[in-house]
Amino acid sequence: MIIPAYNEEQYLPRLLDSIDVARSNYSGGPAAVEVIVADNDSNDRTAEVAAAHGARVVRVEKRRIAAARNGGGRVARGEIVCFIDGDSAIHPQTFDAIDKAIRSGHYVAGFTGVTLERKSFALLITYCLMMPMVFLTGIDTGVVFCRREDFEAVGGYDESRLYAEDVIFPLALRRLGRARGQRLTRLPQVKALGCTRKFDQFGDWHYFWMLGHVFKSLVTRNWHDENLAERYWYNSGR
Repeated sequence: MIIPAYNEEQYLPRLLDSIDVARSNYSGGPAAVEVIVADNDSNDRTAEVAAAHGARVVRVEKRRIAAARNGGGRVARGEIVCFIDGDSAIHPQTFDAIDKAIRSGHYVAGFTGVTLERKSFALLITYCLMMPMVFLTGIDTGVVFCRREDFEAVGGYDESRLYAEDVIFPLALRRLGRARGQRLTRLPQVKALGCTRKFDQFGDWHYFWMLGHVFKSLVTRNWHDENLAERYWYNSGR
């Protein structure tokens, strides 16, 4: 389990505790699940908190979310690599569900999806807006997983992008799997907990503001808005 983390000392214990529960429930045994925290140049106690929970800490100084994910992925030793944001929490049966999906041979990669930790009218509208895209593309969020060899085959996450790397990565995996008759899958029975702190900070309607930036990037083919990346991910009140 790979956790990209920037200043996550507040939320990381919740995630690591949930991983411990899922590891204890895994039929392959707790020792079979490696936990890696890719500390993305944090200036708080993220690394200390991770180490205290028994996680392997990898320092990643390049300020790119893609670089943090790759930093963890490149040192992973397991057959399957899983990625989850540091402010999340995972379902107790996550690892068995992922193991079953991958070992079926039908899927090149997959997602668990998320259940948001709180509800509001704006969040409901946002969810309803997102789900058609999930069904059309097969791309979701939550725990993202694939074989380590396939992670390496597509080059991991695209570090040239400041954002949307989490869309490009599964698209690359989907192309890889298509040649082998494999597809993407979703595991809604083991949804992760989705943190709403971005909505708490920027407002419950802010997703529509983000869509405007995404549309602009699609038109201009510019995925390198440093101000957006810094404001939204690295200067978000953490």
